[in-house]
Amino acid sequence: MLLRFQVTNHASLRYEQQLSLIASDEHPDRAERGVPDTRHRVLPVAAIYGPNASGKSNVLNALVWMRYAVLSSFRRWDPDGGVPRRPFTLCADPGAFPSTYEMDCVVEGTRYEFGFTVDDRQVLREWLYYFHDGHRRKLYVRSEENPVPSFGRWLTGRRKVISELLRPNSLYLSVAAAQGHDRLGALYRWFRNGLRVASDSDFVSRLNYTVDLYRRQEGSSASSVRAPLLELLRFADLGVRDLRIQEQEEGVKEEQQRIVTALREAVGGHVRVDSLPRHQVQVEHRTAEGIFSLEIDEESSGTRTWIGLLGPVLTSLQQGSVLCVDELDARLHPYLADALVGLFQSAETNPYGAQLVFSTHEASLLGHNARTELKRDQIWFTEKDTEDSTTRLFPLTDFRVRDVHDNLEKRYLSGRYGALPFLDEDVLRHLTEEVSAAGGARGAGKTTESSGGNSSGVP
Repeated sequence: MLLRFQVTNHASLRYEQQLSLIASDEHPDRAERGVPDTRHRVLPVAAIYGPNASGKSNVLNALVWMRYAVLSSFRRWDPDGGVPRRPFTLCADPGAFPSTYEMDCVVEGTRYEFGFTVDDRQVLREWLYYFHDGHRRKLYVRSEENPVPSFGRWLTGRRKVISELLRPNSLYLSVAAAQGHDRLGALYRWFRNGLRVASDSDFVSRLNYTVDLYRRQEGSSASSVRAPLLELLRFADLGVRDLRIQEQEEGVKEEQQRIVTALREAVGGHVRVDSLPRHQVQVEHRTAEGIFSLEIDEESSGTRTWIGLLGPVLTSLQQGSVLCVDELDARLHPYLADALVGLFQSAETNPYGAQLVFSTHEASLLGHNARTELKRDQIWFTEKDTEDSTTRLFPLTDFRVRDVHDNLEKRYLSGRYGALPFLDEDVLRHLTEEVSAAGGARGAGKTTESSGGNSSGVP
């Protein structure tokens, strides 16, 4: 489970910002889980609201980048290529300011505190602690002054060998996992399998994952995967009956590989090639005249979005992992987005403590008419400072509420919590004047052309 995430200097998050998933109040009907060795409970859902370009997607992107650094810094980063970070760039010298990522999480029943600081060249600091009987205990710490990590007595196993393989731009956690360290490998695997991401940019990989789950042969896990996938597929009331899946033709695979190879040869290792479809996917629909199939590309964007989410959603619920979804409401009907949030919120459908962290514009999820009621401690906002374009992240619990039954949707849309777009009426008025003036000028020009003998009717 994810307890807390903190970031400094990532994209628009120039100054330290923190997202907490610790519950403020206990709600028995909510799929909360206890935090080991504490009285705290962790939230199953956290929603981030904010206007366009306020930085709400950057909060999730920062968490995703931390995951990327853990999984890739040793295996994939160029040893001489520095750190491919995303600092705040709307300042005089972006490279002069380091970036810090830190989180508290629980892995296999143990609470960890892990974080690191990087600049464009190297890892400046990295630390890992764990908690036992209420005490914080060091596993390892490295710093710019002492690049060779110092270890706590609770970390054993090949420490020297791992330190010798450590590069300035790689994380010790990444190296340790590559060397098969048992304890650190468990935390690494949580970043790989326990923290999942869904966004527009990874739709194909999510579709591939969903299809792979769906195509599992009859066996130990087939019934526990395929049947729920079908249930979720049909739940959306899209007229969908089933999926028809075929292997991609060899000629198509070869052509895709040629394109990838040519791109890499042309621009080197700086190009990122997203996942390619491994299968031909058709969606079966039942109608009064029979069953018919459509290619997935012919389906509505909402249907494709829902199908692409099925695999990550089901796996997260079955394994109790964390799922981060950017713009949950994009291309989904509000009722469907509401129902998806409800799968994580309900203790009945989420018995293993899975967590959903998402950004959204959909204010109806805050209203009394929503099927899934989000509590005040589950709602966060982002605002962008108009002077320096930096993002501020803050929780709804910062605001005092007189009535616990108050309509949060109404209060949010009325501007009581901020985090709404500023629509400059003067700009709209000037735009109207410009459009009217331009239209009048074109009309005058057409009159002049007509008097000159233009009878074609073409403006």
